[in-house]
Amino acid sequence: MNMFVDQIKIEVHAGKGGDGMVAFRREKYVPNGGPAGGDGGRGGSIILKVDEGLRTLMDFRYHRIFKAKNGGNGMSKQMTGPSAEDTIIAVPQGTTVRDLDTGEIIGDLVEKDQELVVAKGGRGGRGNIHFASAKNPAPEIAENGEPGEDHYLELELKMLADVGLIGFPSVGKSTLLSVVTGAKPKIAAYEFTTLTPNLGMVMLPDGRDFAMADMPGLIEGASKGIGLGLKFLRHIERTRVLLHLVDMSSEDPHQAIERYRQINKELANYDPELLKRPQIVVATKMDLPNSADNLAAFKADLAADKTLEKQPEIFPISAVTHQGVQQLMQLTADLLDKTPAFDSESHDKELVAEYRAAAPDKKDEADFTITKDEDGTWVLGGEKLIRLFKMTDLTHEESQLRFARQLRHMGVDDALRAKGVQHGDLVRIEKFVFEFIQ
Repeated sequence: MNMFVDQIKIEVHAGKGGDGMVAFRREKYVPNGGPAGGDGGRGGSIILKVDEGLRTLMDFRYHRIFKAKNGGNGMSKQMTGPSAEDTIIAVPQGTTVRDLDTGEIIGDLVEKDQELVVAKGGRGGRGNIHFASAKNPAPEIAENGEPGEDHYLELELKMLADVGLIGFPSVGKSTLLSVVTGAKPKIAAYEFTTLTPNLGMVMLPDGRDFAMADMPGLIEGASKGIGLGLKFLRHIERTRVLLHLVDMSSEDPHQAIERYRQINKELANYDPELLKRPQIVVATKMDLPNSADNLAAFKADLAADKTLEKQPEIFPISAVTHQGVQQLMQLTADLLDKTPAFDSESHDKELVAEYRAAAPDKKDEADFTITKDEDGTWVLGGEKLIRLFKMTDLTHEESQLRFARQLRHMGVDDALRAKGVQHGDLVRIEKFVFEFIQ
């Protein structure tokens, strides 16, 4: 079964930078050899790249955790360790990337071969050649590599189509798409035949072309998740022109106007901006007996509707007999020529503006945090402090003393005293425990 996957959650873990090295020149006839420890290499980044050959996010169903390689450690004789290769992940065109921790949309991949760095690899740690000074010409200090970034992301695919076919189930969307494009959607005489969006290219005799998408049938309550609507309404967001198909073959002459209003109501509930898109009302199944009378009743109902700012353009067709189909495609192409490209990225930002405002701002976060365990141990945390800790080579005493000076400069010592720390109290950073000395 060909499954369409358009929303997935993944983890990305960039590579750690390589550790710097503590080393000294030891060569014959070279007295007093100085520091010669090289830097570590850069860790690999995680990069998303558009692959036009992909149509779904299916490949991510069984592979959701991606880890880049770490950089190589520095070497003696001032040699830098090798940098790790970046991990490139192919995604389909039209993929939106959201950070699940902040709710912020960090990228919209819509261009051919477009790339987005979603997790940056850590820089390599510096070797001891960088810490030599007049006071300390032979330092035993080196940095560990910087940790790579870790992110939890949501990938959401929104099909890139110029024209979207909308309407209730079984109004003839799939039939129309199959007639005007090379797409082969499933067509049957029951509702919800189409369970996934279908995309096809319309080629006109005058040389113009455009992409058309057949959206799964919407029903009343779709914007609240009823039926298939909420799952696929997102694909309508990128379209520039909507063809609103209305079935004219019903025994009830007023069914057409009721369903037309229901679909527009669902679009408005999902996003009011969708009703501002150019929309052509397509009266379908005009080859059936009741269609002409129902079309007349539909036009009369629209004319009597005082809530409409302007009367929509109605175009009758029969996809089965091809009546009016070619003229409809010409009209659609003319409308596309007058409709500017839609800025989907700014639209996505508007949708998450409220959530983003509630998300934490890293600029306002403290450099460190202080808490206390149940056993009385003081616990230090905070993104900046943990980063410094991980980049400290604790195997050398000089590196430990440097880290202590960094903590003092950040104000950790004073903050601990203000919290009531006593001489000899235990302080823990992750699994590293030490005594506080006044």
